[in-house]
Amino acid sequence: MSALAAEHKAINLGQGFPDFPMNDELIAKVNEAMRNGYNQYAPMPGLMALREALAEKIEFLYQTKINPDSEITITPGGTYAIYSALTTIIQPGDEVIVFEPAYDSYIPNIEINGGIAVTLPLTYPDYKINWQLVRKSINKRTKAIIINSPHNPTGSVLNKSDIEELKSITEGTGIFIISDEVYEHLIYDELPHESMLKYPELFERSFVCFSFGKTYNCTGWKLGYCIASAAFMKEYRKVHQFNCFSCFTPAQVALAEYLKNKEAYLSLPGFMQQKRDYFIELMKSTKFDLFTTQGSYFICGRYNRISNESDSDFAVRITKEAGVATIPLSAFYRNGKDDKVVRFCFSKNNNTLKRAVERLEKI
Repeated sequence: MSALAAEHKAINLGQGFPDFPMNDELIAKVNEAMRNGYNQYAPMPGLMALREALAEKIEFLYQTKINPDSEITITPGGTYAIYSALTTIIQPGDEVIVFEPAYDSYIPNIEINGGIAVTLPLTYPDYKINWQLVRKSINKRTKAIIINSPHNPTGSVLNKSDIEELKSITEGTGIFIISDEVYEHLIYDELPHESMLKYPELFERSFVCFSFGKTYNCTGWKLGYCIASAAFMKEYRKVHQFNCFSCFTPAQVALAEYLKNKEAYLSLPGFMQQKRDYFIELMKSTKFDLFTTQGSYFICGRYNRISNESDSDFAVRITKEAGVATIPLSAFYRNGKDDKVVRFCFSKNNNTLKRAVERLEKI
């Protein structure tokens, strides 16, 4: 869809990236690190100063002590962090529960390791987990459950009730949790982020994956990290060491310093919620019916008042004819389930959102 948007000079509300600049101070810190000679390999687990800064942040946010030496590994992006976690634990024939619609890397990550993705639908249209269905789907081959909150593509978030269900289901089992928390700071309406890091009984069985790109509006840096218990991280690093080995050093130096600025991530929910609310208000003048989103860059909506086309045909047509690119939600289902829903990305300049809606009004 991004290639199609470029071809037709469409406004891209499809792929999840900001079109506004990242923080000048952070850019300056990367430049400074490069000029100061931090241009060679970082240690395999990541720069210690950065891991220490992350451990401090985690204790501040979640009141959990993490050992920066043995429980944090810096990775080239959140997607890589998830892949490495799955590769660490999956053997051929193992089953992994995936909730659909799902971020599109999960199933290929499972299958390339010989695992079997057991896909369970989130309830439509609020996209919540049906825990009764989860219980019915667990068997002796279940190796892991993938959790994603805030959720891509729908923007739904886990609540306390979900956490209690997850605790109950996994207690006394060997089931791992792969927790995709790359949107941890993009959560709205003053809701708490229910991280696995807050709950010792869940963290002890988890690989928790994050992204600097989503936090600091620099998705092209492809820099993230994974947190797990020392025993699990030891195995994780066996995959990481012989895959990427280490990550871009100057950015690690810069981030280690910039993480001291708590306001940079604490202000992000309010900043992005304003964009969400602005987009929702603008879209009232269109024939799209938007769903609720409480996190991430994204909001989904029906177009049934406009067309009966498949979501993929509709998304392609409006990119070409109206000049606005979206993502059809069927792309996030293995079987292409089509509820006539498309996903919009609102992490854009307000002027970009306004121009896009002016075009969507005409559909």
